[in-house]
Order: sequence, then structure tokens, then C-alpha cells
Amino acid sequence: MDKFGHIEVRVLGSKGNLKLSQDSYDVKEIISMLQNIEDLLYPTNKKDRPLITYDLKEGSVKHIFKTSIQAIIGFSAILAQIQKSNSIDFLELRTAQAIENIQHFSYQKNYDFEIKTSIDPDTVLIINPSSRFFRTENIWVEAELYFYGTLTNAGGKSNINIHLDTAEFGSLTIDTDKEFLKEQEENMLYKKFGIRALGEQNIETGEIDKKSLRLVELIDFAPEYDDAYLNSLIRKAKGNWKGINPDEWLNEIRGDYNA
Repeated sequence: MDKFGHIEVRVLGSKGNLKLSQDSYDVKEIISMLQNIEDLLYPTNKKDRPLITYDLKEGSVKHIFKTSIQAIIGFSAILAQIQKSNSIDFLELRTAQAIENIQHFSYQKNYDFEIKTSIDPDTVLIINPSSRFFRTENIWVEAELYFYGTLTNAGGKSNINIHLDTAEFGSLTIDTDKEFLKEQEENMLYKKFGIRALGEQNIETGEIDKKSLRLVELIDFAPEYDDAYLNSLIRKAKGNWKGINPDEWLNEIRGDYNA
């Protein structure tokens, strides 16, 4: 089997009296699709993902994205399930948001999008101004969340936030308040912190919407192994055990358990 496959996104529509074609398709529209395709194919592990190549063809306009066959097989199954359920609630957050972005774009431009793969060209997901591919809002609720990691950036001109590098969730961008940052007397960068935040969480899957995070509390958290302190505790404990036979003490604690 070939190691590569492709996704085809066909766009149908018009610009005024002109039928949509490569010559009338604006670069911003291309960029919009490019921004969504990575989340469609690789919603979580972007750092180690395979190469994605791109081509634009006539007919009216066809976006062709070529990548590993394994990713195409998985995405083909996703398209079939969306068609079957007529819902995107089961998708991982970034994939669902990418579908929603295409749906919004369809409303704005009055375009029809036909999405299919080289694995199953007969399964075609159609997104047009009449479709309703949006997540069900009531499965996303505000939750109090806790994270731990290294603070790598803080500030911003208009969007004030901090960046926390975590082992479990990767790098998180957490909205904060300018006054909070002004009050910090010490340099916070590259120190470990606990974070208490508010954010949207899926009540069915537990997934977190990383774009919704807002800082509630910054917790100074820097656990250190103090060898001298530990040895002092051991010395104190030894004094308390003078004259006590450990075996007799354990037998007394157990009582008749082993009888």
C-alpha cells in the first residue's frame, strides 16, 4: 500500500457574476483553509506529525492535502461518522473547531465545501450554508482547573496572558490581568508554579478548551529535596526509638491479627 494519501476539499461558489476559480480565489481564503487542515488531521500531536504538502487545483477550486496514509485512513473514518451522526460533538476539540470554522466561512461567503479522501472517495462531507455543523453548547461548562509547570512568558500589549509549559498539556496560554502582573515584585520567568484557572471543559469527555483559560491564582510551587533537613528528621526519630524493640512494638500494634 502507498505510504501517502490525500484529502480533497472542493469549494463551489461564485464571486458576484464570476464562477469561483483559481483566478478569483483570494489568498486569504487559501490561508483560512491552511489554518484549519492541521487541526483536522493532527489535533493533538503537532510537534511530531508527518509532513503535509499542499496543491491548489481547478474544479471549481480544489485544495489537495497530502500526508501519511495512516492519518488519511483515520480522517476518512471521521468523515463517515460525521455523516452518520450529523454531529461533531464526538470530535476532539481542535478538529471540531476546524469544522466549525469551515461552516462559518460557508455562511460568510455562500460557499459549498465538499470534503473527501483518497481512501474513500465515495464518502463526501458537504458543508454549506444550510448545514449546521456546530458543537452542542450544553456539553461545555465552566470548570475550575489546576495545572503545574514552568512559566515561560508573561505580558502582552492587548492580550495579557502568561504561558505555562506543562508536561501533561504542553504549553498553555492563560489570560490574566495587567494589574496582577504589575503587582509581582519578583521575576516569575522560568520558575515552577501551580496555576488555578477557569476554563471550558467537556462534561462528557473531560477535554479542556485551552483557548478559554483565565487565571484565578498563581501558586508558588517549588518542591526541593533538602538532604540536610531530611537527615535532621531521621536523627530526631532515632532518639524517640531508643529502648524500643521494633518487633515487639509491631506485634503489639497488630494484636491478635496473626493469631
